[in-house]
Amino acid sequence: MSQRKTTQNGENGHSPAGGDIVDTGKMAALQQYRDTEGHFSLVRNFRLADLVTIMNGVCGSLSIFMSAKYLLSKDEDYLWFALVFPVAGLMFDFMDGKIARWRKESSMLGQELDSLADLISFGVAPALLAFAVGLRTYLDTIILTGFICCGLARLARFNATVALVPKDAKGKTRYFEGLPIPSSLGLVSVLMYWTKHGWIEGKQGIPGGTVTLWGKSGGDGDLHLVSIVFGCWAAAMVSKTLRVPKI
Repeated sequence: MSQRKTTQNGENGHSPAGGDIVDTGKMAALQQYRDTEGHFSLVRNFRLADLVTIMNGVCGSLSIFMSAKYLLSKDEDYLWFALVFPVAGLMFDFMDGKIARWRKESSMLGQELDSLADLISFGVAPALLAFAVGLRTYLDTIILTGFICCGLARLARFNATVALVPKDAKGKTRYFEGLPIPSSLGLVSVLMYWTKHGWIEGKQGIPGGTVTLWGKSGGDGDLHLVSIVFGCWAAAMVSKTLRVPKI
């Protein structure tokens, strides 16, 4: 998760208790979207860093489509593409903040775009990858849905509270509350390892197998043990007490 500055929480930020009072810096930034008219006015207001952020979202979207292609065709090449695209998305996620600081640009859209792109690349894409390799039982699907929703909630909390988190001398947050959502690439790397060794559905099967919590084996009560890892990861993302130092 990159630190994209916006006028809301950057150097011209306002107090969290500001209510309806909008500071001058924020009003000036908002005015560009109100005053710009004509076709594609939104696109014309994009900064270079915004376009790089969108490329993160593009990578996540392509990963989702490649996972779907794999499920339809069983061609493992599509699965490998799906695994690699989130990693490419992480590179764009690192670059956007650096570009914004290099060009000394701030954008009202920057942080929102960053969070939405992160949700696609590091929330939805990894969950669908897990589904594609074999976590497809009823309970697996519920846990993977919870994983996405926890990522969504974690990003919303970050946007709402980032101004309250202690900063270092350079104005960057000292730590993350809960696991940052790009940490899900740790799970993606495990899926890569499984794919390389054939530990996926249709080959040697998912490591750890399944347990049946109710009913008969093969029914709605089946759960892959690995899904519990996704559930724990989701809980860590929304944790308030877990503080991850920012590197």
